[in-house]
Amino acid sequence: MATPAAPNAKLAPVEAREAAASAAAELVSPGMTIGLGSGRAVWATVARLPAGTRAVVASERTREVALTARIEVVELDGSFELDLAFDGADEVGPRLGLIKGGGGALLREKIVISAARRFVVVAEASKRVERLGEGFRLPVEVVRFGWADTRRRLSALLPVAELRGIEGGSEPYLTDEGHYILDCEIPAAADPPALASALKTIPGVVEHGLFLDMADLALLGNEDGTVERLDPA
Repeated sequence: MATPAAPNAKLAPVEAREAAASAAAELVSPGMTIGLGSGRAVWATVARLPAGTRAVVASERTREVALTARIEVVELDGSFELDLAFDGADEVGPRLGLIKGGGGALLREKIVISAARRFVVVAEASKRVERLGEGFRLPVEVVRFGWADTRRRLSALLPVAELRGIEGGSEPYLTDEGHYILDCEIPAAADPPALASALKTIPGVVEHGLFLDMADLALLGNEDGTVERLDPA
């Protein structure tokens, strides 16, 4: 699968990622069925999951990692509810509001998270920000047909929106569902809940990377191996 050229990605220390992953794995009991998003912290968690864990995966890359770790991958067929969902974040803001989608799997990730009783963020403490959009652009997934006109209409809310390309190439990046992604600067004065609602009204927009009022807990690893546990309050 082609790698997206996600803008403004933060490179986090391995120690912080591993600490968060270890704390996440401790929440899983044998026999659970969980949801797995994408990103290095989630993949590190997969390596620590107990035998017998079943998982729904939100990206093809995560499927590869899970199968390598001998996790049973199952489909989200509507016959069960996930016990837990784990996913990373590109930014973690106030009240556990998130920006996600740097890896391009935001649509599937939101579906998997919505199917779980509890959603736990697994990330590095360096991802915390005072304002969403402070250091990472907001991914907006759009259908390919008429995408440039979708971007024109999107500009009333997000004036700076760039089509994501494949890292090291000139071709547009395609999500697992075959869509384009526009990486957008969030104006400093924007209200995230209002922006999230407005984006969903634009024809051509499939999904956006604002994950608000979804996380129940965040496990944020530090370089010294400690883990910050945050709730939405």
